[in-house]
Amino acid sequence: MSNKDDVKEFLTSRRARVTPEQVELPGGPGRRVPGLRRTEVAMLAGMSVEYYARLERGDLSGVSDVVLASLADALLLDDAEREHLFDLARAANASPVRRRRRQPAQSVRTSMQWALDGFTAGPAFVRNGRMDVIAENQLFRGLYWDMYAQPERPVNLARFTFLHRDLAERFYPSWTTAADINVGILRTEAGRNPDDCALQDLIGELSTRSVEFRTRWGAHDVRHHANGSKHFHHPVVGDLDLVYEAMEPMGDPGLNFLVYSAEPGSPTEDSLRLLASWVATQEDEARQKERHADRTQAAHDQEPA
Repeated sequence: MSNKDDVKEFLTSRRARVTPEQVELPGGPGRRVPGLRRTEVAMLAGMSVEYYARLERGDLSGVSDVVLASLADALLLDDAEREHLFDLARAANASPVRRRRRQPAQSVRTSMQWALDGFTAGPAFVRNGRMDVIAENQLFRGLYWDMYAQPERPVNLARFTFLHRDLAERFYPSWTTAADINVGILRTEAGRNPDDCALQDLIGELSTRSVEFRTRWGAHDVRHHANGSKHFHHPVVGDLDLVYEAMEPMGDPGLNFLVYSAEPGSPTEDSLRLLASWVATQEDEARQKERHADRTQAAHDQEPA
């Protein structure tokens, strides 16, 4: 699968975002294009206009890391955008056999699940680049209770955000921020792994069913999701102000291990304790109902015809 269209649209959108004043070039009225001209980008990157035009047409074949770095500097790319440009180049130059081998994991090792279960101070989970949650602890299930109530499996953070918007808008005090984060992560993954068919299916589904997703997808924004703060409104325990740290497990490229924590002594810490008690009760009752249903079915099966 060629990624030329993605390359073209990414470079075009980044060029349009940089003003002449940002790179100490004369601006002024009468400019027919937003941002920089191709000639200006080529000059800043130290390459010919013809060569840059080839890159912006989506052809990154054979482009060296030095050229990519110069282009990233000229376009004032941040760390996430710079890495995305290099990912696009790697994908453009990879052989079809190597590209087909990379598929996001759908399960975790038993020891990793134990690590999740052992963390009881806050929600914790593991996701792949498609935003599928492939493992979690009990507090995470309690936090995202409405998401787990939906029939889709594996549960997917982007699908919840865009396709269950009524629930998501109540859950995320800033739905717009959550939406931007989800799209930025998916766009980053699409650059890293363009031949993931399940990812392309998800993007197609979200683009078809959500105008908000489709608009954001067209912006070609990417992001790293390493640490920061998160704000939620849970239907049972109310507002939660959490911080998170994301890590990539050694030996499992493409997975992210995320842990949420509350400030010690804060109201959110108390709310997490309440949430832990509530979800434990809910899941215990669900297990009891399931066992009762199994016993009833077994007794029914043993009745004479």
